[in-house]
Amino acid sequence: MQAFEARHYLLTAELLWDRVAGRSAYPYALPAIAGLNKIDFHPKVTFIVGENGSGKSTLIEALAVAWGFNAEGGSKNFRFGTFDSHSPLHSALRLVKSPRRAQDGFFLRAESYFNVATNIDALDREPGRRKIIESYGGRPLHNQSHGESFLALLENRLGGKGLYIFDEPEAALSPTRQMAMLVRMHDLVAAESQFIIATHSPILMAYPDAWIYRLGAHGLERVAYEDTEHFAITRNFLNRHRDIVRQLLDDGGT
Repeated sequence: MQAFEARHYLLTAELLWDRVAGRSAYPYALPAIAGLNKIDFHPKVTFIVGENGSGKSTLIEALAVAWGFNAEGGSKNFRFGTFDSHSPLHSALRLVKSPRRAQDGFFLRAESYFNVATNIDALDREPGRRKIIESYGGRPLHNQSHGESFLALLENRLGGKGLYIFDEPEAALSPTRQMAMLVRMHDLVAAESQFIIATHSPILMAYPDAWIYRLGAHGLERVAYEDTEHFAITRNFLNRHRDIVRQLLDDGGT
């Protein structure tokens, strides 16, 4: 694989607090957001991790919407909406972009990818237009499992030289498929792409040289892969799974 000099599309996101009407309101009161001023992005892969409710999906959504993506997912050309539930955080973000323009982009969020597939079906029923599904491998996404349709997106729709923002893409992927995603990500990085991913997956987080930001009670901090709870808990569980399961069931049983 030919090496290249990776260059950002998205350099930094700054939270402009003078645009925020009330810091005690959601999502600004979340500990991870309350202490946020600026986040720098790796030219290749940046991960955002944290417990459920920490604000990582809220932050990743705001980044995507501020970039110009549809709040429920898709490319900048998708403009459907099934339920207006996204936060106002995007309106308080200022994105610092590189002079180089991304030629592709996609916002994948696991919870609403079904809606993206439905919108593609609806658009492809309109007469006289090129079938969008051809860009996803030609097979209707609703005719595939959730995991298969995710991989169809990765392998067919994403073409490189793009900014790809993913929210928990591992939700529909087995461990083997997560490793396949790592390989495809690496191909796209080599094709001058940049990824920003919110995840719980220690498999995905293992991508070499990626930056990992942890959202927690003390705000946002950059951590090493081995210092994430995801790595430590998974390693401990695999090494001591019988003892841990026994203890969990004994403590939680009746």
